[in-house]
Amino acid sequence: MKVANRREAIFKAVLSGMTDVAALCAHFGMSEATVRRDLRALADERRIVRTYGGAAAPVRMHEPEESLELRRESFREQKDAIARAAVAHVADGDTIFLDGGTTTEAMARFLAGRESVQVVTNNLLAVGALAANKVPVTLIGGDVRPSSMSVLGPLAQLALSRVSVDKAFLGADGVVAGRGLCEASAEQAWLKECIIRQSASVYVLVTANKLDRASQQHWTPLERAWTLVTDARPDDGALASFHKHPEIAVESVNG
Repeated sequence: MKVANRREAIFKAVLSGMTDVAALCAHFGMSEATVRRDLRALADERRIVRTYGGAAAPVRMHEPEESLELRRESFREQKDAIARAAVAHVADGDTIFLDGGTTTEAMARFLAGRESVQVVTNNLLAVGALAANKVPVTLIGGDVRPSSMSVLGPLAQLALSRVSVDKAFLGADGVVAGRGLCEASAEQAWLKECIIRQSASVYVLVTANKLDRASQQHWTPLERAWTLVTDARPDDGALASFHKHPEIAVESVNG
């Protein structure tokens, strides 16, 4: 394995929670000297923080949030494929939750005509497509977040505490196996946690570029069974850490 590829693999392993030198040696089949050398190099690049006996992800490793316009235009075909696969999990009579985001917005379009499905959502982008196509929809109240056109805050949390759903379909800025979903704001992360508590089944819909990506500083833990729906191919190395967690079912729309 090339040095750059090896260090990238170690970096992703640290992000997923594998922070002990001995564990990294066993996982990658490398010597302690090699692992320590790679960890030092990653620390010099400020991608990780060295600790006694291992490493950790930086506390503040976040990127500027992409604009709504850019998110709606990027990876459109991949998001449509993920949305179609997600809709296949929706049965007549289901009550489902659609999270904020552009992939769940696409999912709303593919639910057209599903009059027997009740949708609860905080996604303002999805409401028009649902209502115009005879899909029963309940929009929870709260504070509008213009950068995502979703509804958040205390009123949204209160509304969610009064309902339960069969299936929740969540987006994220990034997802790390064994850690959860990362978001740009604490309100987004907490609302997702509220949704997870009220849902019988949880599906996370993300494009391949968000796998093992800790791009923001606010986290929603996922400590229960859930399904990852992604366009990453089954043999994509980014899925390796997800396959190691028995609580995660991985569904690839590309095979």
